[in-house]
Amino acid sequence: MPLRLILRNLLKRPLRFTLTAGALMMAVFLVCVLQSLVVALDAGVRDAKSDRLVVQSAVSLFVGLPIAYQTKIETVEGVESAMKMQWFGGVYQDRSGFFAQFGVDTDRLLSVYDEIELVEGSLEEFQAARTNCLIGKGLVTRFGWEVGSRIPLLSQIYARGDGSPWEFTVAGIYESNSVSIDENTLFFDFRYLEETLRAAGETEIDAGTYILRIAPGTDTMRVMAEVDSMFENDSQRVQATSEAEFNAQFVSMLGNIPFFVSSIGGGVLAAIALAVLNTMIMAGREQTRDVGILKALGFTDQTVFVVLLGQSLLLCCLGGVLGIGLARLASGPMSAVLSTQFPGYEVTLGVLGQAAAVAGVIGLVAGIAPAWRASKLEVVDALRGDV
Repeated sequence: MPLRLILRNLLKRPLRFTLTAGALMMAVFLVCVLQSLVVALDAGVRDAKSDRLVVQSAVSLFVGLPIAYQTKIETVEGVESAMKMQWFGGVYQDRSGFFAQFGVDTDRLLSVYDEIELVEGSLEEFQAARTNCLIGKGLVTRFGWEVGSRIPLLSQIYARGDGSPWEFTVAGIYESNSVSIDENTLFFDFRYLEETLRAAGETEIDAGTYILRIAPGTDTMRVMAEVDSMFENDSQRVQATSEAEFNAQFVSMLGNIPFFVSSIGGGVLAAIALAVLNTMIMAGREQTRDVGILKALGFTDQTVFVVLLGQSLLLCCLGGVLGIGLARLASGPMSAVLSTQFPGYEVTLGVLGQAAAVAGVIGLVAGIAPAWRASKLEVVDALRGDV
């Protein structure tokens, strides 16, 4: 009986019911998206390898390190391999064609980043020519490239004197099993950059960072301390950090996005909670005579309370389920759109669970006060509508 009453009362005002449920659906969907962005930002830190270190300039990430540092770093006990990594900063066709590109040591890339798996092409083809490159599957989806495709890139950092683009040829396509390495990056031979710049008269060619692969069982704190002290009085002081710390620093450069995103989500939820509360207060007032009739027929205060609170919970649960379903359906398209800025974007079960809990809490908060008021009404007052 209470369930039939709950449904009948909810559907008594179909337009209001539909609009409130729809607003709650969009709010839950937005919360799922915003929370998934926060999860994506944390993914690079969460999935970072403990046996990988990053060496950068102690002054700034934008200050290069001498190439001679590489062989010195590899003399530190416990360092299996040190790979140069240089940000290229190129664009394809126009600014909308921006994505990550790095010059690397081609003979060390797959050993340092063992998350990378070639699904087309081969390492031998990649190393066969200086202008060859590897691209992630995300770039294949975005631009339609394939093995053999020619990619002209204009770099604002390494602009050529004649204004011509740098030419790359796709020699392989990779997948990644970790968000630490996304699938929207192009890797090319660092020597292509070095030799081209030297031919143009450049004498000082730097590496942006060195990525270190550490032997199993090695004390990473000791390695970081030794690397830092090795260049303490050199031309460029360095700072060695864990990959997780480096990723966290990189995210912090974007600003306090998690706080900003959470603030937006909190504001949306507060507004929707007030809207649902207003809806339930209106519903409670409209149902005052019905409450009097129920009590006159012998229904208890507890039953009246359940009927009013049940309407709020059912309304919010329906809106929450629709919002969660929409977030799941949109997960794939959203991931494709946000993959460049948020490569780890995914609507996880944890995010969906939080969204469901939020919808339930809104239902409770919005329904308790009207339900309590209705349950305490005297029969005569309710029948007269004297509230």
